[in-house]
Amino acid sequence: MNSVIIRPALLRCFMRTQRIISEHRTHKPLCSDRSSYATEDNKSPKIYTKTGDKGFSSTFTGERRPKEDHIFEALGNTDELSSAIGLAREFCLDKGHIFTDQLDKIQCILQDVGSNIATPQSSARESHRKRTKFSPQTITDLETWIDHFTEELPPLTNFILPSGGKSSAALHLARTICRRAERSVAPIVRSGEADPDVAKFLNRLSDYLFTAARYAAMKETREEKIYRRPE
Repeated sequence: MNSVIIRPALLRCFMRTQRIISEHRTHKPLCSDRSSYATEDNKSPKIYTKTGDKGFSSTFTGERRPKEDHIFEALGNTDELSSAIGLAREFCLDKGHIFTDQLDKIQCILQDVGSNIATPQSSARESHRKRTKFSPQTITDLETWIDHFTEELPPLTNFILPSGGKSSAALHLARTICRRAERSVAPIVRSGEADPDVAKFLNRLSDYLFTAARYAAMKETREEKIYRRPE
């Protein structure tokens, strides 16, 4: 069952990566200052482009903005979130957790989140909007997974601290980064520059990561630390 679920998610990641590489090679801007790679004799592309050396980067719509712009702040937080989930996934794989395919899919969806954020609606053409449209189905999927975990978990009667083993603690860390990503995306959505479903997805994702952390601790029979007021 796992292989049936995992392969489409990984295939989407692979296909998206190939598309991005293809766009770079044909000098089409995507969502960063790496809109085109310099090459030597049309061979392997270079990772550095020098186009961001003066502190500016490009949106998918081709705008040049300062790197401290709220869009790039949100993109950076989303990228950090994906990295944190990737680390948590490695711990979960080591413990044989069966929900790692969900983490694979979430990392791919976060690429779509970034694409939507990097496409300011005020400067986007219809082709941009169509290409970076965000699917609300991703929110429904998270809710389904949360409900499944919750059915097996004991009721939450106390505040818990990030704990419960490496898998659980890493998922809690990803949850806190998710909250930061959500905070940085909120003003972009409120201004009408990004899809509201992107903010909803990040809000639901933090709930998912919290629940998955508890689920991992339970499956590993690791104790979750309970908050106790210091005496």
